[in-house]
Amino acid sequence: MPKLDPDTPHIPDDCDVHNSRFGRYCELGQGSRVRNCEFGDYAYCDRFADIANTTVGKFANIAACTRIGPTDHPWRNAAQHHFLYRSADYFEGEEDWAEFFEHRAGRRTVLGPDCWIGHGAIIKPEVTIGAGAVVAAGAVVTKDVAPFMIVAGVNAQPLKARFSDEVAQDLLDLAWWDWEHRRLHRALADFRAMSAAEFVAKYKG
Repeated sequence: MPKLDPDTPHIPDDCDVHNSRFGRYCELGQGSRVRNCEFGDYAYCDRFADIANTTVGKFANIAACTRIGPTDHPWRNAAQHHFLYRSADYFEGEEDWAEFFEHRAGRRTVLGPDCWIGHGAIIKPEVTIGAGAVVAAGAVVTKDVAPFMIVAGVNAQPLKARFSDEVAQDLLDLAWWDWEHRRLHRALADFRAMSAAEFVAKYKG
């Protein structure tokens, strides 16, 4: 495990990264592919994650072998194959279908702060995962997920909320994920020892 750097994301040599930006203390797992993404501070993904056209919130936890914002084929057309939009690869003098790629890139997926995306989960384009939500391993998420909600299954369904409505709202108001690094460090012992309810009771005001 590398010691993370606030200024330079940890990106192994075998990652495929294109048109993406990274905040402080970010990390990609081996073999991951990241296209047209923005990673907030402290966000990371584990090995072989495939993430496209996604805004990744601060402290997002993305497990291995996940697929986030998977791009669609043009299924309304007579053909779905690559030749339709990656045309330059197949036909001499032809250009790729720029409008199709622009449409793909515009269908953003959003991961809220401190969400946890379990191993092998799939999150479709234009879905928003709320702050602190949990997506179970192997889930396929086709609809928005509320903050601090745990979802599972195919298609993913809510199982239960992590916290009461009051604690959830207090956490959203507290927004500890926006704290600066030294303040996080000072609160580390409380993050470890306290329940969420105890934590917000101490820090909310």
